[in-house]
Amino acid sequence: MKLSETKTNRRDFLKKTAFLAGGSILLSSIAENVLAEITHGNDPRLITEVIKYAGASGQMTAYLARPKGKKKLPAIIVIHENRGLQPHIKDVARRFALEGFVALAPDALSPLGGTPEKPEDAAPMFQKLDYEKTKQDFSAAVAYLKTNPQTTGKVGCTGFCWGGAMTNNVAVLSPDLAAAVPYYGGQPKAEDVAKIKAPMLLHYAGNDERINKGIPDFEAALKKANVDYKLYMYDGAQHAFNNDSNPERYNKEAAELAWKRTVDFFKEKLK
Repeated sequence: MKLSETKTNRRDFLKKTAFLAGGSILLSSIAENVLAEITHGNDPRLITEVIKYAGASGQMTAYLARPKGKKKLPAIIVIHENRGLQPHIKDVARRFALEGFVALAPDALSPLGGTPEKPEDAAPMFQKLDYEKTKQDFSAAVAYLKTNPQTTGKVGCTGFCWGGAMTNNVAVLSPDLAAAVPYYGGQPKAEDVAKIKAPMLLHYAGNDERINKGIPDFEAALKKANVDYKLYMYDGAQHAFNNDSNPERYNKEAAELAWKRTVDFFKEKLK
């Protein structure tokens, strides 16, 4: 059986079970954790570890995944949604590692003790973050990876939902960033776009009115600043379409196409 078939079967089973159980929070959490692991945390091809780096808010905790070996590799920052550093995002980091990158997934909630065990407990914590310092915490990850002896010094950044908006902010704050790929992220202020030096690949969902209403002004600012960018709209897809641990929003066709474009983009820009 192919991996994609296994993933689909698990998703269908859990979705049906959740329906029969009344969609309880407990089952939802179980489903998310089961579906998140498309790659394995103990994959023999990878080295995974929890590291610390200095951020504006203090010591930041992050999940790092890289291929085994001593070869220096380009690096990618992976920024989570507004539920914190969940298993799905760690899995995305491992997927990037299997593509030949050093992948770092910081935990924005580090200053508050880290992402809680229950995903539903994470959302209120985001309201307690100092957002300006949080942006600097992620920008500091660029500097950490750029000087890391395991990397080539080339650093890209990607993120999803809340992390998509944060990716845009990292691009604004980090002139050393070599590539940025925000997924359905809120746009930065138009006056800040001129600070972006990294080429950008923008993914948006067709059914995402709240986020998409900011696209025209963002594009106008990107063009005015002569930023190298590409924008893709995935018709019929919802916000968070890449999250395969969320069967209600996941769009397999859009997610796979966006992933291929993302990996190809990073391989081109970070070489």
